[in-house]
Amino acid sequence: MTKFSYTILYVSNVEKSIEFYEKSFDFVRKFTTPENDYGELNTGETTIAFATKELAGTNLKNGFIENNIENKPFATELGIVTDDVSEILEKVKIAGGMLIEEPKQKPWGQTVAYVRDIDGFLIEVCTPVNM
Repeated sequence: MTKFSYTILYVSNVEKSIEFYEKSFDFVRKFTTPENDYGELNTGETTIAFATKELAGTNLKNGFIENNIENKPFATELGIVTDDVSEILEKVKIAGGMLIEEPKQKPWGQTVAYVRDIDGFLIEVCTPVNM
């Protein structure tokens, strides 16, 4: 059996990143290491995890491209599904995130908006697809 289990975001401060996701999306912390260099959130079927850039560097001997809020986002996004996009966008702004694209109604009925988290990662906030 194979399944997609988690996504790890490389961040400067695991605690601050986890707090952002707790405040913005009401996710609950699963655990953090005693060193605070890795942590996970309960987010449903697929876990969002965070590792410090330093920890990531020990696993990737040739390094990696760091995410930076000053640059355009990577061509990757996290998808967060909610019944109330506007409510989540308010929480994201209060927690320090940045609205990138206002909510728009898609032809298939879904409402979609885009934000960046405090580390600059791109997040799609959307309603469920009802087909």
